[in-house]
This record gives sequence, structure tokens and C-alpha cells, in this order.
Amino acid sequence: MKSVRFTNSTGTSLDISTSSSSFLLSSIDGIGSVEADIQSQQSPYQDGVNYIDTLLQARPIPIVFTILADTPQELATKRRLVSNVFNPKKGLGLLEYRSFEDRYEINGTTESVPDFPSGRDNRGVTWQKVMVDILCPNPYWRNPNQTSQPLKAYVGNFTLPFTLPFELGMSGSRTTLYNEGDIPAPIRIDIQGPVTNPQIINRTTGEWLKINRSIAADEVLHINTTPGKKRVEIYRGNEVYPALGYMDHDSDWIKLELGKNEIEHIADAGDRESLIAVTWNSMYVGI
Repeated sequence: MKSVRFTNSTGTSLDISTSSSSFLLSSIDGIGSVEADIQSQQSPYQDGVNYIDTLLQARPIPIVFTILADTPQELATKRRLVSNVFNPKKGLGLLEYRSFEDRYEINGTTESVPDFPSGRDNRGVTWQKVMVDILCPNPYWRNPNQTSQPLKAYVGNFTLPFTLPFELGMSGSRTTLYNEGDIPAPIRIDIQGPVTNPQIINRTTGEWLKINRSIAADEVLHINTTPGKKRVEIYRGNEVYPALGYMDHDSDWIKLELGKNEIEHIADAGDRESLIAVTWNSMYVGI
């Protein structure tokens, strides 16, 4: 069975599947292929070109499904729901795709209002064909199940002032993290003090990130290196304080390379007592 759920920025969702009695999925395209733009340069009198890089374009995902109803009034109500959920003025939403046991997600927005084609082949008294075109600015699919790993095997745990889907253990100095995706993955780092000037180093890539501040025992330092969501914050009780200004100017927004990554945590003081976890979602070029 294949199913799709789209949730817009206001939290309104619509479930479409190949077995639904309300919104019957006919087709979904664009989940695998996406166009690439090869960057190159050519010197005078050079045969061929010099390869620089390959950039993926935004991912278009057209979806075709049918609204099924028992009465004309119910059909009208469901049409209104479809228009509400896929309203392009609501900006980026979340598209979740499931094929049997496999699950993936991607952010996207509709390129236009839903198309309700006319004609007897496209609609009846209690049914209506619908075509929706979703454009995903970031073309990479994500594994919705995030991976979390401490910098050492658990020897204790603590509870953050916010609900997170993992526990954090007391840190050691190094650990090896494995990114099973198709591209480097941004990470989220959570460090509970006491610690002074904590620094995270990816020994595999040479990237490092340092915060020039002491983190108290009742504080949690949160770092997100995701493009478009980059932030450095400090949690204290139920309060959140911006802390980007404490980030060392030479720091990198660390990512996990493909495969194994050796991650090290050091600090000027307190690194053996602080609590650390690194969290990420593997990302894929196609599914």
C-alpha cells in the first residue's frame, strides 16, 4: 500500500492512499528523479570542460487522486478541505510518503491551487479527480526517524526542559557516528553543563564548532546546523535564550559526511562532567 500525507503550515492535514475510501491515490511522480545542473568552466582553446560541481534542482512532485463521497454535499465539503490543505499561500508544508514499511518526508509547497478538472471522465455526482503540483525547494528526502547518539555509552541520563525523543548520557571524548544517507547530514547538538567553552570536532572532515561561554549545570546548549534553521540557543528552565553571538567566528556548521565520522568533544573545563548527544536525520537523493 502507498499513502501520502500533506500537512500545511497551519497544521491541517490530508491523508491520501491507494486504499482510501475518501481520497484515493492514483499516482505520485517525482519521488525518485530530480534534475541536476552540472557546474563547469572552460579555458580558452580547451577541449571539453573542467568539472566543478553538480547541483540538484528543486523537486517537483505531481499528485493525482480522486475524492470519493456518498452525497453531493459531502463531495463539496471534501473539495473545500482539499483547497484548504493545499493552499499555496500557506507556504511550506510537510509531505510524508509511505510505501509499505518504508517512510520518508520532505518539505514543499503547492505551485497553484488544486486543479479540479471538468468533464465526465474527471468527475461525477459523488466523485472528483484532483491534481496537485508540489514543489520542494530542498530536493532531499529525509528519514523521519532521527538518529541520536551520545559521545559515550550511557552512564546516566537527564531530562531537558523540552520534550525530545531521546535521553542524553555523560560524555566521553570521542565516538564514531555513521551517516547512512546519500549526502552529508546536518546535525543537532545538545550539551548540558557544567562545561566551559565546549567544542565539537569532526575529525573525519576537520570541521569544528566552538561556543565561547560557560554553560551552567542547569542549562542546556542547543545547536542546529541545518541550512535555513541554523541556530545556537541556551535552555534554562522553561526559557530559551539566543546564543549565536557566543559562537567562535572561525567555527564551521558541522555536518556528518557519508559513512563513518569520528566526533570529539573537548572543553576548557567540565568536559568529563557535561552531558552530550548528537542527533541527525539521514537524507536521500531519491526513494
